[in-house]
Amino acid sequence: MKKLLTVSLTAAMAVTMSAAAFAGELTFTTGGEQGTYYAFGNVLAGEVTSATDTAVTAITSGGSAANIDALDMGDAQIAFAQSDVMAYAYEGSERFEDGILVDNFSTVASLYMEQVQIVTVDPEIKTVEDLKGKNVSVGAAGSGVFFNAVDILGAYGMTVEDVNATYESFGDSADSLQDGKIDAAFITAGAPTTAVTSLGTAKEIYLVSLDDEHIDTLLAECPYYTKNVIPADTYGLAEDAVTVAVGAVVIASDDVSEEDVYNFVSTVYENVDSITTAHAKGAELDLEFAASVTSVPYHAGAAKYFEEKGITVPTK
Repeated sequence: MKKLLTVSLTAAMAVTMSAAAFAGELTFTTGGEQGTYYAFGNVLAGEVTSATDTAVTAITSGGSAANIDALDMGDAQIAFAQSDVMAYAYEGSERFEDGILVDNFSTVASLYMEQVQIVTVDPEIKTVEDLKGKNVSVGAAGSGVFFNAVDILGAYGMTVEDVNATYESFGDSADSLQDGKIDAAFITAGAPTTAVTSLGTAKEIYLVSLDDEHIDTLLAECPYYTKNVIPADTYGLAEDAVTVAVGAVVIASDDVSEEDVYNFVSTVYENVDSITTAHAKGAELDLEFAASVTSVPYHAGAAKYFEEKGITVPTK
């Protein structure tokens, strides 16, 4: 009995020390260096660190699925995730890690919509069907982009096996397009995206539009998407591009303190003007949209801030 008590006390101390290890110090796992997650994440991290006792460090990552894994493993405390991927993980959907359920995280806030961009420098690639047999980047391993590629190809009766798939980050995809190594790339990020804009300085770029019939098919199967239009002037295109979008959401490990999450979300939404000055995505921050996630309950720290603003969100 004494030995069992000793083991129990040791385990309890380990849990306490683990929680204390990042109290007030949060690692924020974002995305690739040329994606919106990383750039915007650094702005948010800097704002929170400057204004509160919570120090936030933004780091690069492979994207949404990798970020959820990082929270699950304790390698990060807050993270960006696409709204579809976080739902797949929380529900244990077969789309996520062969049906593995990961539910030890909560929603902090939904920040903005991010578009699924199918980018090419080949003017002959005009539809999703034209990707068949082509060399196509379907996103970095562990990213939400791969899920989007699978979903969109599926809506058109195709699979990843119908293209010659490569698994590349935004920046690597842009480089491969410029060098002629691939024909098209799926890139899911808030437009304009740095990697796409940079590519456009070297090559004429095109975005493949989705048609309404197949968008309806996709939305019926995957309700986390919404129809979206990327205006032509975003990248200097000849016409608007019709696509779908998912939400860019900040999530947190359930182990993060209420105070730290409150500091994060309150700082972001009380400093929208200064954030917008530092990054254009700040202009899309909206309190009602922040509280709109329905697939994963909110962290208590986020709920506390929204309650102060007269908004009630579901919590665990």
